[in-house]
Amino acid sequence: MKLPADLFIAPEKLTDYLLVWQRRGDKSAFLARAGYDLETVLRLEADLRRLAAQAEAIQVRNNEFGDY
Repeated sequence: MKLPADLFIAPEKLTDYLLVWQRRGDKSAFLARAGYDLETVLRLEADLRRLAAQAEAIQVRNNEFGDY
């Protein structure tokens, strides 16, 4: 399925989750190696939107946190 062009990305998902070290399931170190940090959050958002527009999304499961 294609994701909508106007998909909502909660700003706090980027600034309070993806780009901040987490004890479990940390993603910030991986993103930092790609050049993303809290100062480049707008570039991360733009890049995520660009990827979403180019690729097909496949839902593999869901839980109380959302769809995966």
